[in-house]
Amino acid sequence: MATPLLPNSRTEADGSSVIRVLSYNIRSMRDDTDALARVITACAPDLVLIQEAPRFFRWRKKLARLAAACGQVILTGGATAAGPAILCSLRATVERTEDLLLPLTPGLHRRGLATAVIRFGGARLGVISCHLSLDDTERYEQAGLLLDRVAALGVEHVVAGGDLNEGPDGPAFRLVSATLKDCRAVAPWGGEETWPHSEPPERIDAVFTTKGIEALGCGVPLDQPGVTRADLDAATDHLPVLAALRVPGA
Repeated sequence: MATPLLPNSRTEADGSSVIRVLSYNIRSMRDDTDALARVITACAPDLVLIQEAPRFFRWRKKLARLAAACGQVILTGGATAAGPAILCSLRATVERTEDLLLPLTPGLHRRGLATAVIRFGGARLGVISCHLSLDDTERYEQAGLLLDRVAALGVEHVVAGGDLNEGPDGPAFRLVSATLKDCRAVAPWGGEETWPHSEPPERIDAVFTTKGIEALGCGVPLDQPGVTRADLDAATDHLPVLAALRVPGA
């Protein structure tokens, strides 16, 4: 049986909006950037929640080049958020953006959050891209800070996505999914594992939403038209997560 296609982006008569959100760890664009751009373009996202965006020499130029190749614009993030970034389509109307650096643990990599509040038609949406720590204790603390930021946005509907560096059974993942909806768990679509380099492969990347957003499908876009396994393997070391969401109107 063929995998059903995810709904396309659209604005509904009741003011709600169907949007596509892609969460993707791009490993600082150190791999095949043409393959990366092809994957993102084929997924036709309204939002791209990036982890490991370029952070050093000419990082803005590199991220802008990727955005342009995918028909996106840079919304916020990059080096100013220690790696997380958000791209968006021209369908989005931007209200505000903010990059947040999380507390630094000596000897560990600095982490941050890229955040924004935007509108798609009559639907108002908070957005967060995150990349949690490799350290167990710090990762759990950062999961709590992520939830604090969701609340601090002051928006009823929020989508948060990123690389959690642990699977659904991990304490940080469970902390987040106890408050937010794990879209893959409630509306599975496509592939599941996003980190194919462990044995067995794991699902460590995810898209979460507040309760009022309806998940229409979420998973690795293995069967998305235009996405090839060759491009997925060449683009970066993670596999992306694509979610179709219905966001209520204001």
